[in-house]
Amino acid sequence: MTDGTTRPHRSRSRGGISGVNLRGALGLVGTLTKVLSVVVLFPAALAIGYGEPFWPFLAAGGITALIGVGLEQLGKGAAPLGFREAFFVVAVTWLAAAILGALPYLLSGNPQIDRPVDAYFEAMSGFTTTGASILTDIPALDQSMLMWRQFTQWLGGMGIIVLALAILPRLRVGGRQLLESEMPGPEVDNLADQIRSTAQRLWLLYVALTAAQALILAVFGWTGIDDRMTPFNAVAHAFTTLPTGGFSPMARSVEPFAAASQWVIVLFMTLAGMNFALLYRLLVRRKVRASSRDEEARLYLAILAAMSAVVAVELWHAGLRHGEEAVRQATFQVVSMMTTTGYASTDFIIWPAFALMILVGVMLVGGSAGSTGGAIKVVRHLLMGKVLRREIRQTLHPEVVVPIRLNGAVVDERTLRAIMAFVVLYVGFFVVGAVLLAADAALQGPQMSAFDAIAASATTLGNVGPGLGFAGPMGSFEPFSDFSTIVMIVLMWLGRLEIIPVIVLLTRGYWRV
Repeated sequence: MTDGTTRPHRSRSRGGISGVNLRGALGLVGTLTKVLSVVVLFPAALAIGYGEPFWPFLAAGGITALIGVGLEQLGKGAAPLGFREAFFVVAVTWLAAAILGALPYLLSGNPQIDRPVDAYFEAMSGFTTTGASILTDIPALDQSMLMWRQFTQWLGGMGIIVLALAILPRLRVGGRQLLESEMPGPEVDNLADQIRSTAQRLWLLYVALTAAQALILAVFGWTGIDDRMTPFNAVAHAFTTLPTGGFSPMARSVEPFAAASQWVIVLFMTLAGMNFALLYRLLVRRKVRASSRDEEARLYLAILAAMSAVVAVELWHAGLRHGEEAVRQATFQVVSMMTTTGYASTDFIIWPAFALMILVGVMLVGGSAGSTGGAIKVVRHLLMGKVLRREIRQTLHPEVVVPIRLNGAVVDERTLRAIMAFVVLYVGFFVVGAVLLAADAALQGPQMSAFDAIAASATTLGNVGPGLGFAGPMGSFEPFSDFSTIVMIVLMWLGRLEIIPVIVLLTRGYWRV
C-alpha cells in the first residue's frame, strides 16, 4: 500500500547504500595509492648512492602498496563510478598521499619528526606544496631524506590525480571530474580533445621547466657564478620552485645563494604562478599575441610589479636595503609570497610593518588559475572586481544588462556564483583558522600576537609556507601545540583542494540519492 507519493530510489547494488558508490570510490583510491607507492624508489636509489639507510623508503612504499591493493580488492565488482565519487576520490587520495610522505620520516628515527602528528604535518606541507616546516635543524636530515622532502612537493605541484590521468590507460571515473576537483582555479582549460592528453601535456611542460631550471642553476655552480649551488641543490630547488612549494635543504632557505641564482628562481617562480595551459600555448605553440592579451596574466604580472616596487621603496626608505639588493629582495619576497612558493632570501620579519602587510596581503591574492600556486587566485579577484563594477552600474541604471566577460568571452552566471561562494568559504575558513590558532596559543602557548595567528592561518590555507614571528622564514612551526598543528594540517588540505571538494563531502545531500 502506498500513500501516493514518489520516494527517491536508494541504490544498494554493489556499491553500498545511499547515492555514493563508496566501495568503488575506495577501490579507485587504492589504485591511485598503489601507483603512487612506486615513487619511493627514487629516494631509495639516492640513499644507496649516498650510503644511507634505504629501508625506510622501501618499507614506506611496501606498506602503502599493501594498503592500496587491499582497497583495490575492496572495490572489485562495485558499480561504475560517476561524477559524485570524484570528490571523495580526490579528497581521500590526498590524505593517503600524506601518509606515504610521512612514513619515511617516522621510520628514519630522526627525533625532529618521530611523532606521527609532526611527520604528517611535514608530509602534508610537502604534498600540498605549502612549505611550512616542523623541522628545527633541516641539514641534520640525510641527503636522501632531504631530497624526499623536496620530491613530495614536486609530485604534489601539478597534482597526483593529473599524474595518474597522464600515465594510466583509463580510470573508472570521468577524468574531467577528477581533474576539475584537483586542479586549482574556476575551470580546467583543455589543451587537447582528451583529458588524458591534456594531463600529459601539462606534465610534459612541468618536467621541461623543472629540468631547465635545474640545468641553469647547476651551470651557475659549475662555472663559479654561485659556489654554493651544487648539482644536489640545483635539483632540490628546481623540485620545489615549479610546484611553488618552497622547501629548501638549506637552513636559511635561498639566502646563502648568489644574486644570479636568486633572480633565476624569481623567474621560474613567476612562470610557475601563471596558468600552465597559457604557458603551453606561449612556449610550445608560440601563440604570443593571444597570451599577451590574457586578462588574468596581465593583472598577475601588474600586481607582482607594483607590489615589488612598493616594497623596494619601503626598504630603501627605511634604510634596510639599497640599490639592486633592495629591488632583488623586495621582488623575491613579493613573488615568493604571491605565487605561494614560500622561499625567503632574507629574514623579512624584521621589515617594517607596512612591508609585512603587503606580503600577507599578496598571500591572499595567489597565483593564476591553472598554476601550481595556491590561495584565492588572480582570476577570481579579477571577476569579482567586474561583478562589483556591474553592481554599481546597475544601481545607477537598473535597466542595463551587463554580461561579465573574460578575454572577450561571456562568463556564465553559475561560474560567477561559484566564485563568490568559494571566496566566502575561503575567508570564513581563514578567519576560523586564525581564531583557533590564537585561542589555542592563549590557552597552551606558545606566545604569539594576533597578527602572527592571522599570518599562520593565511600561509597554511593559502599553501604559502612561512608565517611571522617564530614561524617566520628562518623559523619553524615546531612550537605550535598538537591541536594547532592538526588545525594547520586541515587548512593545508582544504587549501590545496580549494575547499569545495571537501565541503561537498560534509553535506547531507552528498550521501543521498
